[in-house]
Amino acid sequence: MISALIVDDEPYARAELAELLRELGGVTVLAEAGNALEAMALLQQHRPEVVFLDIQMPKISGLELLSMLDPKQIPRVVFVTAHDEYAIQAFEDNAFDYLLKPVSKPRLQKTLDRLKQTLPPQDLGPVTPPLTTIPGYQQQRIRLVPLAEVEYIYSDLGGVHLVTREGEYHTQLTLKVLEQRTALLRVHRQYLVKADAIREITLRDNHSAELETQLGHTLPVSRRYLKTLKSRLGLQLP
Repeated sequence: MISALIVDDEPYARAELAELLRELGGVTVLAEAGNALEAMALLQQHRPEVVFLDIQMPKISGLELLSMLDPKQIPRVVFVTAHDEYAIQAFEDNAFDYLLKPVSKPRLQKTLDRLKQTLPPQDLGPVTPPLTTIPGYQQQRIRLVPLAEVEYIYSDLGGVHLVTREGEYHTQLTLKVLEQRTALLRVHRQYLVKADAIREITLRDNHSAELETQLGHTLPVSRRYLKTLKSRLGLQLP
């Protein structure tokens, strides 16, 4: 049995697809999500083998959702879309499968047959866009934090945290994903920083450094990342 997650903001579309999958057999629908934030949590919880993913959803699209996930943990993706076949051709060129709404049973069977062939994980690099917002959690509030507002990001035993002028937010995204999908600079295994948030860099005798941010925070810069940081900033420091 193939384990699956259905992600679509339209309840009727989710129900229809789930019913078709039940009729065809061979698939266990572990859960359904009505938006990308719900989907992120369910993907981490259930680790499905395939996700049937709507492209056009409010706030965070299906493509944006993929850009927020660790490429090594993304299941096989079947896009579900109302686009015509000409608009979806780009996804076929990148070895993605897709279902055109309304989903037909023969077309869905073709998709399931392909999934049963134990295809390797698909490379999502060509189509996943860079992040412009990051889902941030603060007490009982969830906010899509614009990347432009983020000064730096750090990880600790409590998870990954976004630091902005307004305060800190927790995020479910990993530092690796944030490094790959944004222009933030890695300065330490636990820290990413926005380049124009750096006010000052102080070199240390052990070939490491510290940097001060525009908001007055002090961040460590490890020897491993110091050379790259200086190169990215165009600095001629010794």
